Amino acid sequence: MSVAERLAALGVTLPKAAAPVANYVGAVRTGALVVVSGQLPLGADGKLAQAHIGKLKPGAPLDAAKAAARLSAINVLAQVQALVGDLDKVARVVRLGGFFSVEGGHEALPAAMNGASDLVAEVFGEKGRHARTTVGVAHLPLDAICEVEGIFEIAP
Repeated sequence: MSVAERLAALGVTLPKAAAPVANYVGAVRTGALVVVSGQLPLGADGKLAQAHIGKLKPGAPLDAAKAAARLSAINVLAQVQALVGDLDKVARVVRLGGFFSVEGGHEALPAAMNGASDLVAEVFGEKGRHARTTVGVAHLPLDAICEVEGIFEIAP
């Protein structure tokens, strides 16, 4: 099954890759690697839903943060597709990095980041298993609750 078929089976339509909001590019290829800049949980309309704005508070349910991480990962995949043209060229998801805007400490951030990790594992299978970093931060652009970045190996 192709990556496009897996995405369709999951009900995922990749949006147009989001344009950078400052002096950087959405993704860059160097050799066999594609490095994707941090992507926010922007919807198909290019905006943040109210559920994806603000800070994750201690003890708060993770549903919105996990959904935001998933949506951010969809936007990461859109950047890869825009750069290489076909997600079937991905040989390996090397690493995902997740940043969550938090108020105080929050021990469940790894579970929230599973929204992104689970998606790439479903889309790419074994080659979607990746290294990962998840951190809590004081603030993210546009007051987003999360941001996800990635590194992908592209087949020759």
